[in-house]
Amino acid sequence: MIKGINHTMIELSDTGNEYYERAILIIRPVYASAQRAVLEQEARRMLKNMDAPAILHRRKPYLRPMLIGIGCLVTGLLTGFFLH
Repeated sequence: MIKGINHTMIELSDTGNEYYERAILIIRPVYASAQRAVLEQEARRMLKNMDAPAILHRRKPYLRPMLIGIGCLVTGLLTGFFLH
């Protein structure tokens, strides 16, 4: 545990997560007196359950606008067909 001027922090160099090499967590003052082992165990559990950064889950950006465009085109064609 690393003690700062106003904050208690935990630094984990082995996160157990393939995406994150190191984590520094700032402990709320209310829980600063909790046992170090309990705080580190909870921090490791939380980091292990974290998923990949959102940028790695990014979907193809053209798919949604393309579907919206096709929907508008079909709607326009059907409207023109029935009004003609």
